[in-house]
Amino acid sequence: MAITAYLLYRDAAAAVEWLAAAFGLEADEVLKGADGRVNHAAMRLGKAVLMLGSPGPEFKGPRALGHATANLYVDVDDVEAHYARAVAAGATVVEELKDTFYGARRYGAEDLEGHRWYFAQDLTAGRRRPKKPRRRQPAARKKQPKARGRTRASRK
Repeated sequence: MAITAYLLYRDAAAAVEWLAAAFGLEADEVLKGADGRVNHAAMRLGKAVLMLGSPGPEFKGPRALGHATANLYVDVDDVEAHYARAVAAGATVVEELKDTFYGARRYGAEDLEGHRWYFAQDLTAGRRRPKKPRRRQPAARKKQPKARGRTRASRK
């Protein structure tokens, strides 16, 4: 199973070019309509797939709305090189490179439509995390056997 993001862009053809230059995605399939415009595209980054399209003139992406509507989190092998590539291509950096508390180094950037992308490299790979000590469970109470015959309550 996989979840595949499908992003919308006012100009899908420009998005395909920009995503390749800035984030290193590779066009896998680009479908054009009768008017010659890109209606749909599929791009790859490693084994991951991103789909995108142009919904029409009424569409308003995150930049036009004035706020992010979703985030994408992408694992990469070399986040430093990826960051340099994105900056060189003109990506808007929304979070500088930093080490996170959960063991990744990441940065955040917006694409030409304002979609937020976070690229991260796992810094814990190959490093063994110490196991947390197990908490001892309290001993289970033994069930008291049911009284046979008369009980104090029944003597009254």
